[in-house]
Amino acid sequence: MKQKRAWSWIPTLYFTEGLPYFAVNVISVILYKRMGIDNASIALYTSWLYLPWVIKPFWSPIVDMLRTRRMWIVATQLFMGALLASIAFLIPVNDFFRWTMCLFWLLAFSSATHDIAADGFYMLGLDEEQQSFFTGIRSIFYRIATIFGQGVLIILAGRLEVMTGNTAIAWSITFFIMCALLTALGLYHWKALPTPKKDISRNIDSLKEAAKNFIHIIITFFKKPEIVPAVLFMLLFRLPEAQLVKMINPFLLDSKEAGGLALTTEQIGVTYGTIGVIGLIIGGIAGGICISRKGLKHWLWPMVVAISLPNIVYVYLSFAQPESLFVINSCIFVEQLGYGFGFTAYMVYLLYFAQGEYPTAHYAISTAFMALGMMLPGMVSGYIQEAIGYGNFFIWVMICCVATFVVSAFLKIDPKFGKK
Repeated sequence: MKQKRAWSWIPTLYFTEGLPYFAVNVISVILYKRMGIDNASIALYTSWLYLPWVIKPFWSPIVDMLRTRRMWIVATQLFMGALLASIAFLIPVNDFFRWTMCLFWLLAFSSATHDIAADGFYMLGLDEEQQSFFTGIRSIFYRIATIFGQGVLIILAGRLEVMTGNTAIAWSITFFIMCALLTALGLYHWKALPTPKKDISRNIDSLKEAAKNFIHIIITFFKKPEIVPAVLFMLLFRLPEAQLVKMINPFLLDSKEAGGLALTTEQIGVTYGTIGVIGLIIGGIAGGICISRKGLKHWLWPMVVAISLPNIVYVYLSFAQPESLFVINSCIFVEQLGYGFGFTAYMVYLLYFAQGEYPTAHYAISTAFMALGMMLPGMVSGYIQEAIGYGNFFIWVMICCVATFVVSAFLKIDPKFGKK
């Protein structure tokens, strides 16, 4: 009976976890590009939106202590619905960029807070056997949110642009749809989520004790063996991707005269948001299978190559500027397939490094470094692209792949880790 009830909330909870994340980090970029914001501003300001995930570990004790995780889940979902409605209202107004950025900032903090509460609730609402059983299920529905956010919603926005003849109105309608969906999910979870006995509010003394323990956890993290190469790996392994990801959609949308591929919004939803995501998912599944068979150490270098070399497809696309959607889709599929395969090594290494006395907390700190490694290079990527053009920018991204190889060379990994 408990497992049957878990099916009623785990898929929707992790779909809800993914949707606002992609609204903040992907949909916002496409929105601003379609509304005429320059690449430097898009990259700088939307990269700042990673900050809540960087500092998430520092306020997670507050979420754990004040009120219940169930309350945080429902409250943040309803609040995010209200924020999406506010963004929808403000898209057509003057000075929309400033006001919508403020709202995206609040949406990012709410989304990161929801992540803390949802992951904590998952552990409280299920026993260990159920947690293992539903690990794959939660991942699948998070991926479905990826396709829905980067694919379906972008395709919808593109079709609305054509139907209405007004970009601002089209995107307002899209954000109203997201608002309705998040609000409906919040109301559903208010009724559907169980009330675990362990999900309780704690007193201020408990909060003080948690803060003290968290300081101890941070100290023990930085006392780990091989901490310097580990942190450099967390920060620099994704250096090429951190710059690339902010410029892919502007490149695909920009005119041929500006060096882009001149795709429509709807084509972006199909090309990058659907075909690309399918490649990403296949690569990730393949990576997990490979590591489970021979371990992380055996597959590290093939995965380093896989996450780096396929980036060269953007060098080709920027200089050739092909008209064929089949060619463009094939290139992006190959790049995302390689990225999904190679990124597995990164995430498994974070699990490896987090082993020890506080694995959950140390993993959270590691993911904070991961977010920081995405935020800082992304902030300057738009300025670099505008200074040297798309073709040279993608060549620069390939040069940055050297950092990925260098930081990987200094890792020390137990050959047995990752094997079944």
